[in-house]
Amino acid sequence: MADLVVGDDGLARPTWASHDALLRDYYDAEWGMPVRDERGLYERLSLEAFQSGLSWRTILAKRPAFRAAFADFDPEVVAGFGDDDVARLMADAGIVRNRRKVDATIGNARATLALRDAGGLPAFLWGFQPAETPVPHSYAEVPTSSPESIALAKALRKAGFAHVGPTTMYALMEAVGMVDTHLVGSHRRGSSGVWA
Repeated sequence: MADLVVGDDGLARPTWASHDALLRDYYDAEWGMPVRDERGLYERLSLEAFQSGLSWRTILAKRPAFRAAFADFDPEVVAGFGDDDVARLMADAGIVRNRRKVDATIGNARATLALRDAGGLPAFLWGFQPAETPVPHSYAEVPTSSPESIALAKALRKAGFAHVGPTTMYALMEAVGMVDTHLVGSHRRGSSGVWA
C-alpha cells in the first residue's frame, strides 16, 4: 500500500512517520494511545491549537520548550498567568509566538479549572468518544472532522475554550486514542486497547 512504508525493523508505518526519527518515535510510542488525565489532555489540547496552520513536526520539536514555557502544562499554574507571563511567552523563541494562541492557552487553562465542578476535562472530552472508529486503508479515507468533533468543538467553545475548531478537535481525538485512524496494515492499528 502506497500510504504505508515497511521500515528496516519490519514494521509498517504511514509515510509521515517512516522517515523522520522524531515523528517515528512519536508514532510508535504515543500517537493514538489513550490520554485520560487532566494535565495530559490540557497539554494535547494546547499543542493541537498551536499546531493549527503549522506542521506537527514543528510543534513536536518545540514541545520541550512549550513545556518549560507553560509550567509543564499545569492548568492551575497557567490559569494564573498575567501580562508579564504573556510578555515572556511572546519573547520566547523556543515556542510558537502567536498572541491569540498564547491567550487561548491561558484562557483554556482557566476553562479547564472551571470544568472540575462538572466532572473535569477528561470526562468532558471522552464524553464525545464516538460509538465507532474509522477503518482507513489510505490517507484519503481518514476523516478530518466528524459529527463528534463538531459537537465537541461547539461544547468546548460554550465552556469558554478557544482555538478548538472541529478539525483541531478531530486531530486531538486521534492523538489521545478517542478514535483509531491508524491505517489498516500499520503495526499500531488497534494498539490503544480502546478499539478492538
